[in-house]
Amino acid sequence: MIRNESEYKRAVERVVEEGKRLAETKDRLKGKGLSQEEIKRAMDPLASFHLQLKEEVQSYERLKRGEFDELVNLRGLGHLLISLRIAKGLTQTDLAAKLSINESQVSRDERNEYHGISLDRVSKILEALGVRLSTKVEMETFQRSA
Repeated sequence: MIRNESEYKRAVERVVEEGKRLAETKDRLKGKGLSQEEIKRAMDPLASFHLQLKEEVQSYERLKRGEFDELVNLRGLGHLLISLRIAKGLTQTDLAAKLSINESQVSRDERNEYHGISLDRVSKILEALGVRLSTKVEMETFQRSA
């Protein structure tokens, strides 16, 4: 996951570099007389990595626009907290200042996607971000066996 602007800029540069490398590799393989199937087999891992990198860049761009995935049963809460910080345009330093903690703590928490964080801490982070999180409870209906 891209967590800040410098990582985003590096990722965008890598997408361009990898795109060029893909094209060069494909041309080199064609020049060796390989079949389309052989070229595809050789290119698939490189293409997969390139696609994953592009998806990370697109995901960061969506976050900056304030577009979030749905949170179900609090799975992905840490990812959401990072996403909210990005969408708010705050750096890790900004968030640390709002929470009166060291920036290294925010960096460590985000690197671990806030794994094991208390609900009280979640509440403080949401307040610092100026975000109100609401929930919707949906009960599944279970059939009892006779």
